[in-house]
Amino acid sequence: MLAQLSSIAMQYIDASMVGRLGADDSASIGLVSTSLWLFWGICSAMTSGYSVQVAHCVGARDDEGARKVLREGITSSLIFSIITAIIGIAIAFPLPHWLGGSETICPKSSLYFIVFVAALPLLTLNYLGCGVLRCVGNMKVPSILSGMMCALDCILNFLLIFPTHHYDLGTFTLTIPGADLGVLGAALGTVGAEAICAAVVMYYACVRQPELRIFRSKGSFRPTRFITRKAASISAPMTLEHGVICGAQIAITMIVAPLGIVAIAANAFAVTAESLCYMPGYGIGDAATALTGQSHGAGRPRLVRQFGFMSVGLGMAIMSVMGVLMYFFATDIMSVITPVEEIKSLGAEVLRIEAFAEPMFAASIVAYGVFVGVGQTTLPAIMNFGSIWVVRVPLAWLLARSMGLRGVWTAMCIELIFRGTIFLIRLLFTRWYTGGLSGTTSDSDGDSER
Repeated sequence: MLAQLSSIAMQYIDASMVGRLGADDSASIGLVSTSLWLFWGICSAMTSGYSVQVAHCVGARDDEGARKVLREGITSSLIFSIITAIIGIAIAFPLPHWLGGSETICPKSSLYFIVFVAALPLLTLNYLGCGVLRCVGNMKVPSILSGMMCALDCILNFLLIFPTHHYDLGTFTLTIPGADLGVLGAALGTVGAEAICAAVVMYYACVRQPELRIFRSKGSFRPTRFITRKAASISAPMTLEHGVICGAQIAITMIVAPLGIVAIAANAFAVTAESLCYMPGYGIGDAATALTGQSHGAGRPRLVRQFGFMSVGLGMAIMSVMGVLMYFFATDIMSVITPVEEIKSLGAEVLRIEAFAEPMFAASIVAYGVFVGVGQTTLPAIMNFGSIWVVRVPLAWLLARSMGLRGVWTAMCIELIFRGTIFLIRLLFTRWYTGGLSGTTSDSDGDSER
């Protein structure tokens, strides 16, 4: 959760700094933010296929196997992310027009987008390094690096977004240089911070982490059929799922775009503000993936089930509290991000709508992490896909016509409650925790223990 908090804090820093530039600059980032989530999400999902295998190897006390997976994961991640970056660069300039952006914000949107997609190989290595460390049980290093990335992001953004500042301190004047790059500076600052942390986390994973010291023994970085096929079986459904979910979010952006610059900015900033609320869910979901993955690798389904139930219950309890806080402090949260009164007011309204969905949103987030840990990604991906495309998108299109942005977020609230419900049904009423285990015998409780 500390790692997630640092990541969310970084989003707040970006949003609040850009928010000071005005509604147009805020909208230029908000217009392409969902498209960036698409590119980030599929690269992150791709690395999960290797992280989960590392967890299984560590659970089975096969450190050499974990090192082999990491070596191949580095090569495959770089190849995949470079291809993805080339595709992103190719569509960077027409994309804002496809999304319905006005001529005043499209050029800045394209510039912001192209900086991030060009840096995808570095960001993907960051995902891989943090993922494998978490899956071997090392939560401390990714958390520390996330905090460092947050601090670097704050410093670099301040230096790159704004012009040179002069502060009178009594007898002398303090001058802090600034590049005055605006939206471009926000992209460069964040990418710079993430690139530095990617280098550090990969060094730690490959050289310092005992289970993963890939140079400790000889081994090839060339992908092999077995590990690649297994990674694909885990990550392909997740990648497809991220693609279709982000595709739905892009569709939502296209529904919001005709509502005007204020609605675009309020929607983007409210999404950033809400992330503080669901941050604990993703933190617990990451932990659940590691715990259930190692227990699955050790052949202990009863422990897998216990970790799954405990994680989901904890996530729902914490996010329920966060939802209550978000409801009562929505205006204060938006005030941190933007000084524009119209954006702040509309953003606070939609946050209060979304607060009611947080408990069930937690159920879907953490249960998904539980299922990923045991290598079950296809059905959860289908559940996410069906929920967002069958419920959220059509409902948002209908309600936006009469309720504007409030209708879009009402549709989101309804869909998240539905999604959480179907994930809970699968968690509570199916034997998901025994799938894929071999070499086991049945114990007195009907579970299989090695």
